[in-house]
Amino acid sequence: MARADLIRADLRFALELAELADSLSLPRFRAADLRVETKPDLTPVTDADRAVERALRRCIAAERPGDTVLGEEEGDGGGDVRWIVDPIDGTKNFSRGLPVWATLIALERDGAVVCGVVSAPALGHRWWAARGEGAWRDGERLAVSHVAALGDAAASCSEAADLALFEPRVWHARGIGDFWQHALVAEGALDAAVDARLAIWDYAAVALVVEEAGGRSGAPDGMSARPDEQLVSTNGLVHDEVLELLKSR
Repeated sequence: MARADLIRADLRFALELAELADSLSLPRFRAADLRVETKPDLTPVTDADRAVERALRRCIAAERPGDTVLGEEEGDGGGDVRWIVDPIDGTKNFSRGLPVWATLIALERDGAVVCGVVSAPALGHRWWAARGEGAWRDGERLAVSHVAALGDAAASCSEAADLALFEPRVWHARGIGDFWQHALVAEGALDAAVDARLAIWDYAAVALVVEEAGGRSGAPDGMSARPDEQLVSTNGLVHDEVLELLKSR
């Protein structure tokens, strides 16, 4: 199978996985009997997080037995072809009835992410991308904004210190957080987003969506995104200004 055909097949399967995830997560959203526990790292986990990841693992094992899974809740299987899954990104929102949460699904081949899906059923939207094939929201192709100066930019920052740094230097700043701020960069509604330190399942899918929409994503030092580092997403035009501002902290 040609590489482009393989990537398209990967994306079709990723979208099927997103459908499965939504069918399990959305009925548990605002459920009166939702179970919320605290993990050893003091972050919350719900019965929906665990149910979604287990279902996706079962589906991948059945349909793609040679592939492995790295998931937030159940660890890493290793391998050259690996699905990277965050069953519910924004668990705090999910557990409190706020609709800003999503299942994040990415496929990595030989260390490179080739497709990604961000599915947010409570918001009624799904974003996806495949390497070299563009980025999409609900079937509409995405493109980043054309804002070329940081002073004219709309930015979102997950952390209060970064928000305070950006607010006097941009046209508009706010703290949207999680996957949504990066999706909004891909849509052109925001020009820049600065996240907290993330795990790979937090950024693998969203970074690809931003890049395939014509933007840039990576760490504050200008290198590629990596675990335990902040993720910076921009329209590309203001990226260098954003990195320079972050260096001034």
